[in-house]
Amino acid sequence: MSHPTYTPDARKADKPLVWLHGEVKSPPFSPAARIEAGVLLRRLQRSELLALPHSRPMPGIGKGCHELRLVDETRTWRIVYGIQAEAIVILEVFSKTTRATPVAILRICRKRLEQYRLALLGKESKR
Repeated sequence: MSHPTYTPDARKADKPLVWLHGEVKSPPFSPAARIEAGVLLRRLQRSELLALPHSRPMPGIGKGCHELRLVDETRTWRIVYGIQAEAIVILEVFSKTTRATPVAILRICRKRLEQYRLALLGKESKR
């Protein structure tokens, strides 16, 4: 007999997605790439850790930062995200055109992550 507080579907709540920049819409994403992005983001919300070929760590941006790798019909896309205790934070969505991630993208992502963390600290100090 099961414990009265146990339910088969009991699990931690999914983490919310916090979009700081970018969209996964069509255009520019194809419907197939948009669905793939949605499935991968949903897996992240459920605290599943993704690895290559779907995701790659980006420690140069910050602790817990990664990029989702999406191959579309005519482009390759990246969704840069940070895994935080309270949310999955989307830092940037861009079309990958070179082998290395552009320095400007890395700089923008670092800045957005820092702004997010400062805003979070500000909210906590007001409690």
